Amino acid sequence: MDSKLLLSLFDKFNEGSAVELAFDDGTIHFTLKKKEAVQRGDSSPLRSFDTARTDVAGSVHLDMPATEDAVIAEEAGETIISPIVATFYASPGPDTPPFVKIGSKVKAGETLCILEAMKMMNKLEAEFNCEILAVKAESGDMVEYGQPLFEVKRL
Repeated sequence: MDSKLLLSLFDKFNEGSAVELAFDDGTIHFTLKKKEAVQRGDSSPLRSFDTARTDVAGSVHLDMPATEDAVIAEEAGETIISPIVATFYASPGPDTPPFVKIGSKVKAGETLCILEAMKMMNKLEAEFNCEILAVKAESGDMVEYGQPLFEVKRL
């Protein structure tokens, strides 16, 4: 899908009166939901809208802004949640070490995990420098949209 078309779709949704939009063209799947829909009683922790960009090879990379909805504050730290329904992979391969483990210090832009959805491998990258306090999913687990994946402390 053309990135200009995708961004245009996001803009039109954001400006319009619809509170929810689901899209699936076989290669990209996303659901947009405005904050007011969440505040009216929908319990899912959705942002006003999510953005995605596609590279030449067709992999979808999620651009997850570090907003209050994407990172939930907790007493011991902050929780990074899953931006999509996917299979969680802690490492790039079955015989390789995990991207991060408890105690790892991560810089902004470093990969935290891989989320596989619709046979697309999506790298979830840190949006800020942090230390991993807990990994809340096991490799191979199915994770839901909004499910906690990592507990972190900002550095």
